[in-house]
Amino acid sequence: MLSAIDELKAKYPGANAWQFGDSPELANELAKLVIKGIKTASCGSFASFQAEESPPRIGSYNIILNGQGAPVCVIRMISLRLVRFCDITEAFARKEGEGDLSLEYWRKEHQRFFTREGSFSEDMELVAEEFEVVEIL
Repeated sequence: MLSAIDELKAKYPGANAWQFGDSPELANELAKLVIKGIKTASCGSFASFQAEESPPRIGSYNIILNGQGAPVCVIRMISLRLVRFCDITEAFARKEGEGDLSLEYWRKEHQRFFTREGSFSEDMELVAEEFEVVEIL
């Protein structure tokens, strides 16, 4: 019997399954923002992107998991670009959908996140991703 993730991978060939954030609580919070259509973008360090076995690419499908590892939706990457932390715009911060949607909030929380990851610097390169929800589960 196929798991829910295996069934989705059959429906969306090449899809990766993953969760946002670095804790179950953050994964749950961010997944809810995606489902509501508030979060339509994300970013990660370029170093992490390069280390991924199967990094996202434009047009790729991704199965988003909640903090308990259950699939909650499927997204499709519509934009990927390289941008320095210090060059993130207010518009992109708003698309990330977190907190009060301000660039100030984005910078504070992402500095905290990348510091925990061990890779923060003002001029670090990020992969800025924009996506659309194609299925809510």
